Amino acid sequence: MKNKNIAYWLCQVAGWGAYTAVGIGIAVSQVGFSGRLLVNYGIFFLAIVLLTHQFRAEIHRRQWLSLPMRKAAPRLAAVAVLIGLCSTLQVIAVSAISGSASDWNRTAILSMAFSLVGTCIMWTVFYVAITTTRHTLEMRLHLREAQLRALENQVNPHFLFNSLNTIRGMIVEDAAVAQDMVTRLANILRYNLQRERTSTVPLEREIEIVADYLAIESIRFDDRLTVRMEIEPAAAHAQVPSMLVQTLVENAVKHGIGTRTEGGEIVIRASIRNGALAMEIVNSGQLTTPSEGATQIGLKNARERLRLLYGGQASLRLENRDAQTVAAMVSIPA
Repeated sequence: MKNKNIAYWLCQVAGWGAYTAVGIGIAVSQVGFSGRLLVNYGIFFLAIVLLTHQFRAEIHRRQWLSLPMRKAAPRLAAVAVLIGLCSTLQVIAVSAISGSASDWNRTAILSMAFSLVGTCIMWTVFYVAITTTRHTLEMRLHLREAQLRALENQVNPHFLFNSLNTIRGMIVEDAAVAQDMVTRLANILRYNLQRERTSTVPLEREIEIVADYLAIESIRFDDRLTVRMEIEPAAAHAQVPSMLVQTLVENAVKHGIGTRTEGGEIVIRASIRNGALAMEIVNSGQLTTPSEGATQIGLKNARERLRLLYGGQASLRLENRDAQTVAAMVSIPA
């Protein structure tokens, strides 16, 4: 809000200051320079800035910009014309008080009136266009943030549910192992609670959470799950959507490793290529046709978050790497 007000006042001063300077230049060429002329134009400058500022306040108070344009346009135009005419009278009145009324003839008055009315109409058009455009962009931004928050809230409870189920199965079998699993889950929850409310985090921080998740799953799978991480140092500091890697890894565990009696391996790779972060999550298994009723909510959310954050600059693809492995490939602007 503060930045918007500063920008507004800078535009007010710069715009009307330029108009006043042009007026002074024309007046000097016609009647010569005088201190009285500068005072008169200084008063005009203050008056027109205050009048248009009050006009702006009335636009917001009466909520004219929320009306259909066919209703708002006549109101805005009428006030703009009125401000232009009032400013013309103000200039003439000040000239009369200062003893320079003789400088104004009929042609000069009409020229001043047309100039001020036209400029006030232009001011109104520019103000409405800028304000409307900014409001539209802000609404889109708020909508995007709301969508991101909703997607994040879908991902996190899903992960929590799966982790708690794993821990639940271990409590009776091995209390010490279950305790370790609870500690790791606490680390993940702490990460979600303490991380700044931003949509992206450094990849190295995300990998820490993934490591805790995989440690929990490794206990559940015993020796049937092996993990390799190949993260280049340059890639470790790149920003990624929070919980994105975890979502893809969870998908690999659930639909890849979890469907194989012999288990398998998950490999997480990350590197910087051509100015983009390239990530691969490779797991044992094969892509199959989704069963009826399968929502694939994790992958849908991952793709949607990438679209909202990066538009067409990011991508997420799944494919069978060979007869034994599946790869999820992500590209994000670095």
